[in-house]
Amino acid sequence: MTPAPGPSARRRRGERAMVPRADFQSYYGRPVIKAPSWAATDIAGYFFLGGLAGAGSVLAAGAHLTGRTRTANALKVSSAAAVSLSAAALVHDLGRPERFANMLRVFKPTSPMSMGSWLLSVYGPSAAVAASTAVTGRLPRLGTAATGAAALLGPVVATYTAVLAADTAVPAWHDVHRELPYLFAASATAAAAGMALVTGPARENAPARCAACLAAVADLAVSSAAERRLGIVAETWRQGRAGSLLRAARVLTAGGALTAAVLGRRHEAAAVAGLALLAGSVCTRLGVFAAGIASAHDPRYTVVPQRERCNGAGGAPDA
Repeated sequence: MTPAPGPSARRRRGERAMVPRADFQSYYGRPVIKAPSWAATDIAGYFFLGGLAGAGSVLAAGAHLTGRTRTANALKVSSAAAVSLSAAALVHDLGRPERFANMLRVFKPTSPMSMGSWLLSVYGPSAAVAASTAVTGRLPRLGTAATGAAALLGPVVATYTAVLAADTAVPAWHDVHRELPYLFAASATAAAAGMALVTGPARENAPARCAACLAAVADLAVSSAAERRLGIVAETWRQGRAGSLLRAARVLTAGGALTAAVLGRRHEAAAVAGLALLAGSVCTRLGVFAAGIASAHDPRYTVVPQRERCNGAGGAPDA
């Protein structure tokens, strides 16, 4: 007796499965989770400015140690200005200034928001002292100590906002909690290198050009890895406003790094490359923010189990 053909044989003969593919929906098509009430301009700006400040302090310390005085001073000033504007954007989104002060009443290591508030309250004065001593030329030892302190805290300042976003239930952020800090670090480094190229003299910009190239490679690699991990949720990174912003970010970051590597010894070309890197970092933060909001509003990305997300998380494979 001839056995019945298996599923693979039926598929080869063009037969279709009798059971349709599952289509998961929420009640009345409403979002499953509540989207963050954060304002895009405030919070995406907070993400970008914090990254620029933190990575800028690291590059400033390197320039300070290697005798690139003009670049070091420019980066110290830009970091102090960026962290001040970052705090202003956060306070504006909170609505009342006292809400930020109230967050300092609690020290909770398991809360990214609590740790971020304390981090800003320590890093901000360090960056301010480093900038003021660089501008005035007074108290050089204090300035050196503040520069070192800001550089030590800088990487955390540049990346903790990624932890803050990934700690939410928003699929486009939470599902890439491993990759998002690295993406923010690469974007912040590109922005800081861009600032150094814009504000520093061409004869001092060799480390900034190197940092720009490394940041661009890391940015592109981590973005691709994040999209692979997201599965179906990656649609929010590729479509709509977020998709346009993230594509622009890749073009600007890669173009800025390439221009810096080839023509960066010329001041005008270095400035153009720096502006492209800064713009690319802005687009990255805005794009990631927009993708998160889009994923929170669409039930397809939050209803589980979905076939692709279940399999990606180690669920049972298709029969």
